[in-house]
Amino acid sequence: MIWLVFALLTLAAALSVLVPLARARTLAAETASRQALDVAFYESELAAIARDEARGLIGAAEAQAARAEAARRLISAPATPGEPQASRVVRAGAALLALLIVFGVGLGVYLRIGAPHLPDQPLLARRTAPLEQMDTMAAIARVEAHLAANPDDGRGHEVLAPIYMQIGRYEQAANAFAQASRLLGATPQRAAAEAEAHMMAAQGRMVPQARAAIARALALDPSMPQARFYEGLAAEEDGDKARAADLWSRLLADAPPGAPWATTVRAKLEGLGATPPAPPAPRAGPAGEAAAAIASLPPAERMAAVRGMVDGLATRLAADGRDLEGWLRLLRSYVTLGERAKAVEALADARRAMADDAAGRERLAAAARELGLEN
Repeated sequence: MIWLVFALLTLAAALSVLVPLARARTLAAETASRQALDVAFYESELAAIARDEARGLIGAAEAQAARAEAARRLISAPATPGEPQASRVVRAGAALLALLIVFGVGLGVYLRIGAPHLPDQPLLARRTAPLEQMDTMAAIARVEAHLAANPDDGRGHEVLAPIYMQIGRYEQAANAFAQASRLLGATPQRAAAEAEAHMMAAQGRMVPQARAAIARALALDPSMPQARFYEGLAAEEDGDKARAADLWSRLLADAPPGAPWATTVRAKLEGLGATPPAPPAPRAGPAGEAAAAIASLPPAERMAAVRGMVDGLATRLAADGRDLEGWLRLLRSYVTLGERAKAVEALADARRAMADDAAGRERLAAAARELGLEN
C-alpha cells in the first residue's frame, strides 16, 4: 500500500513539471490557428471589395483605400511563426530528462535514508508500547497525556522534569519540578533543579524565580553544594564580586576530596581574581594514612592502587547494597577515573538496592545530577 502512495506522489511531481511543457505547445498551436483565421478574413475582405467595385458601389479610389486598410489590419495582427522541429525535439528531451530526474532522485534518496526492509509501526502500537521501548518524544507524549488526565500524579511530574531539561524545554521543566515539590514534598534537590531550569530558560540569567528556588533549597539544606554555587552566581550577576568570592571560597573549603565540581568553582574564583583555598589535607587515622601512602607511590602504582580500592568497594556493594555512602563514593570514584559507563551502571544498581529508601533515592538523584550522569 505504501508503495502505491509513493508512486502516486512521484507521478504528481512529474506532472507538475510536464504540464507546463505541454501547455506551451498548446498555446503555440492556438496562436497559429488564430493567424490562419486572420489571413482567411483578409482574403474575404479583398473579395468583397472587388465585388463592390465591379457593381459600381464604390469607386476605384475608394476600393484602393479599402484594400490598404484591410492589409493594415492584417499586418498589425500578432503573428507567431510555426514551431520548428528542433523546438519539439528539445521539448521532448526536456520532458524525458525531467521524468528521469524526478524518479531517479526520489528513488535514490529513499534508498539512501529510507528503511523499506523494516515492518510497519502503527501509531497505536507505538503509543501503547512500554516506555523503555519508545523514542523520547513518544514517551513524553504518553506521560503528558497521563498527566493531563491525572494532574496530581507527582511521580509523573518528577519523571518528566529531567527529560524536559535534556531536550531543552526548560520552562516546562521548571514547572514540572515545582509540581513535583508541591505534590511529593519539597526537597533541596527539587528546589535546586527548579532553579537550574529557570536559569536555563533565561539564558543563564538569575531571574526572580531562580533566586526564590535557590533560597528554598538553602533553607532545606544550607550545605547543599549546588545551591551554594548558584547563590554565588546570583551575587556575581548582582556585581557583588566580594560576596561571590566569599561564597565560593567557603564552598571550595568544604568540598570533599575528589569532588567533581571543585574544578569549576576554582575556575570561577580565579576568574574573579581571588585565590582559591588549598585542597583539604588528608584525614587523620587509617584512611588518611592510606591516602597519603597511595599518594607517595609512582603514578602507575598509584593508579593500580586506586583502581584496586574502587574495585574492592564495588565488590562489597554488590554483596551488600544498603550502604548509601558507599554507593556515592563509588559513583564519584568512577567519574574521577573517567569511567562514566561504569558510573551509570553503578547508579542503576544503587537505585535497585535503595528501592525502598525514598531519602536514599533522593540523594542518588542529586548525586547523578551533580556528576552529570542523567544525560
